[in-house]
Amino acid sequence: MIKPIKRICVFCGSSHGIEPEYAAAARRFAGVLFDRGIALVYGGGSVGLMGVLADEVLHLGGEVFGVIPETLAVKELAHDGLTRMFVVSSMHERKARMAELSDGFVALPGGLGTFEELFEVMTWTQLGIYRKPIGVLNVCGYFDPLVQLMENAIAQRFLKSEHRSVILVDEDPAALLDRMADHTLPALPKWIRSEQT
Repeated sequence: MIKPIKRICVFCGSSHGIEPEYAAAARRFAGVLFDRGIALVYGGGSVGLMGVLADEVLHLGGEVFGVIPETLAVKELAHDGLTRMFVVSSMHERKARMAELSDGFVALPGGLGTFEELFEVMTWTQLGIYRKPIGVLNVCGYFDPLVQLMENAIAQRFLKSEHRSVILVDEDPAALLDRMADHTLPALPKWIRSEQT
């Protein structure tokens, strides 16, 4: 049985990027979350697409849960108007808490941190640790190279097609959330337990 999505963890940039459409897409995604009664879980920042997304959800009256390491919070990057902010001791604890709070994951455009967070949840799903849907909002084709990379990994036999299928890619936020809500993850072997990570 598919678990209903009540909270979505979003990975995205701490900058706005070059295209105005990135921020516009973050606002549209916030609107879809609010319309569906889905709370936002994210990295707790006030800058870049992170700030745009959180501000829009809050403006609409939705719930936003931030998780930020103490070292970043003291640099005044933490958002001060969230429903709840969790200040943690490390980046590792941050990712674990965001995953614990969420029913699924979505990546919007971002840099190394976004890539790292996305690849970690994909890897942990491949290993059988997570059983939560993963989506990518492919704004202006931003994630096209990532899709090509994974297809090449399949062709070169470094990635199985069923492992590629754990990630859903769409340009439309409503369609992406619809697909995530209906998505059944493939049966993958559970190689390790969460306490072994």
